[in-house]
Amino acid sequence: MSRIPDAGASCAVLIGASRYTHLESLPAVANNLTALAQELSGPLSWGLSDGRCIVVAEPVSAPQVLDVVESAAAMATDTLLVYYAGHGLQTEDGELYLSVSGSVPQRADTGLQYAHLRQMLLRSQAERHVVVLDCCFSGKALGVMSGSDGLVEHAEIEGSYVITASPGYKQALAPPGDTYTAFTGELLNVLRVGIPGGSVLLDFDAVYGHVRRVLTAKGRPAPQKRGGNTAGQLVFCRNRSHQTVPTRGESAVEQSSGGRAWPDPTQLRTAAGFIRALNQVRITSGLGHKGISEHSGRQIAPGTVSSLLNRKTLPGRWNTTHVFLSACGVPVDQIVGWKEVWERLRAEQRDAAASGAQQEEVPQPTAAARPTIWRRLGRQVRRGGEK
Repeated sequence: MSRIPDAGASCAVLIGASRYTHLESLPAVANNLTALAQELSGPLSWGLSDGRCIVVAEPVSAPQVLDVVESAAAMATDTLLVYYAGHGLQTEDGELYLSVSGSVPQRADTGLQYAHLRQMLLRSQAERHVVVLDCCFSGKALGVMSGSDGLVEHAEIEGSYVITASPGYKQALAPPGDTYTAFTGELLNVLRVGIPGGSVLLDFDAVYGHVRRVLTAKGRPAPQKRGGNTAGQLVFCRNRSHQTVPTRGESAVEQSSGGRAWPDPTQLRTAAGFIRALNQVRITSGLGHKGISEHSGRQIAPGTVSSLLNRKTLPGRWNTTHVFLSACGVPVDQIVGWKEVWERLRAEQRDAAASGAQQEEVPQPTAAARPTIWRRLGRQVRRGGEK
């Protein structure tokens, strides 16, 4: 099953430098950041809130970038995505560093050394990391950025999914006059248009494969990737090109019970992630609120469906969620898994509430009951005077 990042336990940091003092400007990079932030915050991708989708535009120093990444890493327990677009540079020793506005070629101290970013990600608590590098060094021809050798090897992070815009020995294009860089432009095309013939939910493996094929067909540098464990199965977005057309005599729900990439709830950790996943179920089913109500036998009204999908907290009762999942066509064995996750989150909420109540009940000593050192000294002085 596809894994949807928990929106309440995931973060994305989008970094980009388009204006430089010592390097060619890359105006398309600024557009990359704005567009990606909009899509990642949208309902058809991760649905991240503003505080969890952070844009670092035109950074002036490495600490500025690392401070933001460190804050995001402290928040993300599910998935942490770090995207960088700009000039990728390397030292004489071949060490990769990412440029900021004042970076100088072969001066790693003037940019963000990738090794430092890598170590920060390795120390983070997030179970999965996604690193996307659309970066190269400015080349001889206008609008061309030349890549660093072995970029994927430099960028590799254990337990992560790393995508780079081009092989180290090739040139990655930033076509003059184009709105976006070549690689990010195709990435955005997947988010906005989808992949014809693809599944309902597109994971990173599917997205990478499609983008690579498109760029290769256009005669442009092919991206590289390296992934560990099941990171490639992480959902990137819903496929806008997917069409669900029931066969004759078969309802959309009956058709959806097989061959659908239903969200996997087992990795969810927060109420926000749970509700987000329910919304993905609705999208995968192809049904609207009214359709879900009809397929439930009117057990839940369209308004109830709307209330469920717009909640900010975990549903207090399981029955409504159960009816909703059944009406959408989620297989029975998977609904059992949903219930287990709901019960776990409910238990965690109760434990947290009980712990908070106990802390409030602990009597706190008043100022009068806490003799300070000055009061004790005062008493000793008075006793000495009485003697």
